[in-house]
Amino acid sequence: MTDRRIAESADLDTLSFDDSGLIPVVAQGADDGAVLMVAWANREALERTLDTGRMHFWSRSRQSLWMKGETSGNVLTLVSLHADCDEDTLLARVQPAGPACHTGETSCFGAHSAPARADHPLHGVWNTLVERAAERPEGSYTVKLLDDPNLRVKKLGEETAELIQSLVQGDAPRATEEVADLWYHALVALLATGGSLDGILEELQRRR
Repeated sequence: MTDRRIAESADLDTLSFDDSGLIPVVAQGADDGAVLMVAWANREALERTLDTGRMHFWSRSRQSLWMKGETSGNVLTLVSLHADCDEDTLLARVQPAGPACHTGETSCFGAHSAPARADHPLHGVWNTLVERAAERPEGSYTVKLLDDPNLRVKKLGEETAELIQSLVQGDAPRATEEVADLWYHALVALLATGGSLDGILEELQRRR
């Protein structure tokens, strides 16, 4: 199947907007696959989305452009944007910074939004990191790392050195622990730079 990823403004030329110049956009959680919300966008909203990395839509009731989370802080950070086979509907894979629904629910579709599948432990770890970043609990080591780029780099270096040492010594149990430590610190650093676990999995799939 042809990849219909929308990555730049020129890609919008092929989309089929309706008579009002609008196209429906389905926002889906990039990590858990949950359907979060559906809204309308015009070309300007999509261009803003691509330029800023934050989801923008068009309000049909107010007849104005709006950014999700502009007042609440519950922004949707774009991971990737895709058109369907008819190029008249878009799927936005996003990282939510909080509840997507104005009612305070995680999704506008409630419990029916999440796919029926067992969650991988790595997704659980990533979701916890995202929650720490959003809620910023006092005393959180994750928050401390997110706020200090020098500490993040230092810890990555330390964990890498400890992993190498355990591998040289042939200590499999310790190496296993060190890999887990390194993964944790690498995921925190990735989150701090705006990346995502789903992006890693996509890249690994691509390399297959």
